[in-house]
Formats: sequence, structure tokens, C-alpha cells
Amino acid sequence: MTEIKFIIFDMDKVLYDYEHNVRLQLLEQLTGRSAADIDGAVWGGPHENLAEAGEPDTAEGYLAQFAKLLGYPIDFQTWADIRRQMMTPRLNVLQIARELKLSTEVALLTNNGMLLKKALPICAPETIEIFGQRAHVSAEFKARKPEPSVYLRVCERYGHKPECTLFIDDRIDNVNGAREAGLNAHLYTTPEELLTFLAEAGFSISR
Repeated sequence: MTEIKFIIFDMDKVLYDYEHNVRLQLLEQLTGRSAADIDGAVWGGPHENLAEAGEPDTAEGYLAQFAKLLGYPIDFQTWADIRRQMMTPRLNVLQIARELKLSTEVALLTNNGMLLKKALPICAPETIEIFGQRAHVSAEFKARKPEPSVYLRVCERYGHKPECTLFIDDRIDNVNGAREAGLNAHLYTTPEELLTFLAEAGFSISR
């Protein structure tokens, strides 16, 4: 493996537990609409994938679209708090990212629309602490994983060659997309397997 100088982390199911059913239950309580109806209306069509690729291209546009699909007026604070409640930080993996940051440039890339970008300080404050301005949603790059272009655009943003970049994700299609773009990639399963992979790549992380 070429020396790794840049490491990109996925967010949901890598750095945080992600409980979609919790979000549906909270939205059901808020709106009185069934969870199944909400899931079909909001996530059953093409809207979320389009938002992850940058359409709409603002947080306000995403929130307006979400409220329309939900059939209920929802404000930013409510949306962000519901997103927060469906996530639980994986403290051990976040600590790995913190330690890597001491010697290597790190970034975050999650398939999400622009509203999550605005909400990260509320629902995932650890991402701001660790990645700062390098905490990205796919919508910023007008493409979504596993499209090879999104990985290449992140590398280009920070001036790193794909072959010197490592991408970590829990989905095999996203890992394969990164490899197609020329990046090194690791399919996340457990913190222990990630630590073993990193050790083999030359990184010393405390266990």
C-alpha cells in the first residue's frame, strides 16, 4: 500500500449508530402519521438520493422539501433534534479518528443533503471537533457515494492523490466506488478490525 496521507471517514454506522426506526417513531409522534407512511413518502422516492447529490442545494431548500413530503410543518431545530436522537456516538471509533488526526489529515464524507451539514454541530458535535471544516456531506460535491467522482472531488479539494488516500465505510458498494476511483478503502465492521487494518498500513493507534 502506498503511504497514506489522507483518511476519509463515513459517518453513520461507522462513527455513530444510526437508528432509522427511531427517527420514524419520533416523526410519527410529531405528525400523527404512521411510520410506514412517512418512510414511504420521505425516503421511498428519489428525493433523498437527489438531495445527497445536491438537489436541492441549500439547507432551507432541503427543509422545505422534507416538510412537503412529510405533510407537516417542521422547523430546523426539530429536524436536527430528531436526527440527534437517532444517533449514538461510537466513542471508540471517534477516538481512533482523533488519534489519526494527530499525524494525518482526516475528513468526513457522508451521503446526506445540505440540511445535515447545517445540523452537524447539533446532532454530531464530535464531527466538528475532530474534522472541523473537513466534515462534509456529499451534496457539497454534487455527487453521492458510490459514484467515483465524489471521492475524487474530495481528494482534489485537499490536494491529495487518490492512491495516497484511505476511505473507510460500512457499505461495500461505497468501498468499491472508492477503489474504482483509485483510493485505498476499508470495509468497516468492528473497531478491532479497523485497528488491525490501520496497523498493517503503518499507523500506531492505542487499543
